[in-house]
Amino acid sequence: MPPLPAFHQPEPGRPDVGVARTVLQPPTGATVPLSQLAPEAALRRLELTIVRRLEGFLHGDHAGLLPGPGSDVNDTRPYQPGQDDVRRMDWAVTARTTEPHVRDTIADRELEVWALLDVTASMNWGTQGMTKRDLGIAGVATLGFLSQRMGDRFGGVIMRADGVRRMPARSGRTALYGLLRAMLNEPIVPDNAPGDMTLAKGIEQLNRTERRRGMRVVASDFLTPADHELDPSVPPDWERSLRRLAVRNQVLCIEVVDAAELDFPDVGEILIRDPESDFARYINTADPAAKQRMDAASSAQRERVAAAIRRAGAGHIQLRTDSDWVTDIARFVLGYRRTASMLHQPPQGVAR
Repeated sequence: MPPLPAFHQPEPGRPDVGVARTVLQPPTGATVPLSQLAPEAALRRLELTIVRRLEGFLHGDHAGLLPGPGSDVNDTRPYQPGQDDVRRMDWAVTARTTEPHVRDTIADRELEVWALLDVTASMNWGTQGMTKRDLGIAGVATLGFLSQRMGDRFGGVIMRADGVRRMPARSGRTALYGLLRAMLNEPIVPDNAPGDMTLAKGIEQLNRTERRRGMRVVASDFLTPADHELDPSVPPDWERSLRRLAVRNQVLCIEVVDAAELDFPDVGEILIRDPESDFARYINTADPAAKQRMDAASSAQRERVAAAIRRAGAGHIQLRTDSDWVTDIARFVLGYRRTASMLHQPPQGVAR
């Protein structure tokens, strides 16, 4: 049996608690190997639905914004002798107008996907299976494999407390594996790391730097330090940025949660500490009333996140560290075919 990673080594006289050790101390590396991030065999029959029209320079499999050689029909226009192919003649319009008309097509373009991965300190722990950070990478990997078609490119942005790291978009499975390996090897952000980067700023930077229309994936726990609001009608600070990102792009949000965040375990009196701020408080989880209040507050917090993502016009996938993320994403993709066209309707006056 190979030796366990440093953060899995049990202390003398104490049993190994696996990934749950990250509750007590930050991990020193990834908790899931690259080979297990996205089983390609399980994804072979699935295809991610793309409903927004794209910009690009290369021929691909998705509807573009401008006329050109493709398979999607566009508007008709008068026939130009010597310039237009008579095989594109629209005989129905020609008969109605008594003037020869041809039908244009929309150029098929490649898809450019950019994934924003939140690796701030609140993502560094988990109680079952893997850390929330590695679950976010697994979600990005699964969507990356689902969106890989002819000429499509995948790029990544890693958001730390002190800034972002951009990895250029490239095509092919080898490039995708390289990007995922870089995400897994990204140094762990320590608790209370200095920096003023927030999720809202990270989304804004992604929107400013990547101007070509495509798909954007945001993987995060969507928790903001010092934000104690539970009313779903009050928007979090990142909602406006997410809405701006969704004006030109098709956006999917991967919300990663741990089972202990939704259903606090009965472990007696514990110290709950925010890894991104100086907040700390002792809570008696053995008290049924206290546990009920914590569970209710956590449920309301997640409902507020879901409502904000829905108002922004983005797709929403919730992944849990205690469940099979491939199955959860496959279930989402199958239902997404029916809802994508309505969910990603662009604002009035904005091209689809």
